[in-house]
Amino acid sequence: MKGSILGSLDNELTMLSTQKRAISSAQSQAVSKIAANPQQAKYLLSVERQQKVKESLYLFLLQKREENELSQAFTAYNTRLIEHPTASPVPVTPIPSRIMTFALVAGLFVPAGIIMLIESFNTAVRGRKDLQDLHAPFVGEIPLATHRKGKRRVAREVSDNRVVVKSGSRSIMNEAFRVVRTNLEFILGFDGGHHVVMLSSMNPGSGKTFTCANLSTALAIKGKKVIAVDLDLRRASLSAYVDNPAQGVSNYLSGQVADYHDVIVRLGELDVLPVGTIPPNPTELFFHPRFARMMEELKENYDYVILDCPPVEIVADAAIISRYAEMTLFIIRAHLMDRSFLADIENWYQERRYPNISVILNGTRSEFSHYGGSRYGYQRYGYHYGHYGEYTDSAEESEKRS
Repeated sequence: MKGSILGSLDNELTMLSTQKRAISSAQSQAVSKIAANPQQAKYLLSVERQQKVKESLYLFLLQKREENELSQAFTAYNTRLIEHPTASPVPVTPIPSRIMTFALVAGLFVPAGIIMLIESFNTAVRGRKDLQDLHAPFVGEIPLATHRKGKRRVAREVSDNRVVVKSGSRSIMNEAFRVVRTNLEFILGFDGGHHVVMLSSMNPGSGKTFTCANLSTALAIKGKKVIAVDLDLRRASLSAYVDNPAQGVSNYLSGQVADYHDVIVRLGELDVLPVGTIPPNPTELFFHPRFARMMEELKENYDYVILDCPPVEIVADAAIISRYAEMTLFIIRAHLMDRSFLADIENWYQERRYPNISVILNGTRSEFSHYGGSRYGYQRYGYHYGHYGEYTDSAEESEKRS
């Protein structure tokens, strides 16, 4: 019985503990709800205030709308039509004059900007103005050859190995070579001595051989005894003017020909010493005693010895030949040679690397040339150039003008 009573009491205590915990949990929930009441009250109060503000604003706007409708309904309009509206048949936009102005401005400045951009990337020598910083004497300017196309003259290359300088001709090419000849004689002097002039360039294709052949012809036309020697033993460009003979200066220097006089060819009024056989060792031939002896004899027998040499920076031939020359004519081809090479020519002139360096500007176009007609006023002096060989004055008068 005692055990049963104790078990009952334990069960009762357990039940009471469970009830106590349930009551404590309910109490905690009640306390949490009571603690949350102020926050809910605050939120509800804020909502209530916003509702009152919006309600008052809505009522105010509603009142204003009603007042506006009443004022429009009971207010008499005091406006009246003064003048009837008019319209023009011309459209307001687009404006043709403004479009034409914009088109004119764009047509002028856009091409000008493109041309300036292209010219800024063009680093080649364009004309006489690019040579102003050179201290080397300027012998002359050879314009680009032209041919007539309808009423216009179109520039073209002279690539058929022909001499354009003719006796008595008054074409622009002949006048240009006469100016070069006169300046060359002025630099070398009019003492009637014997002169050796070498022609070289910086780039292949500068017109060195063309200038050599025509300058030699211009000197020969004046009555000078002239010989043009082709010393470009690798390309033999000058020899092409006399149909590339089988024997020439290379055969003499190598001992295959006993006398170089036997290989001299006549070209118009001057003598030409061609290359002959293309040698495998051009540079070594220039060190042969025959070459020095030949140069001395040529200088004694001719008034002018014109040497067509290879470009200076490609092979060493020009530096070797320069020991026998009295003057070096550098041919600068317009629109071919880079302007950065002008500094090298200036340094060679200051250092006297080549004897008496002078420059000739070749292949200038009319827009960059001094021979455009308007610069020198050829028309006012009776210079009216046509095709090669067209002239009206005598050769003596043309020579005086030159």
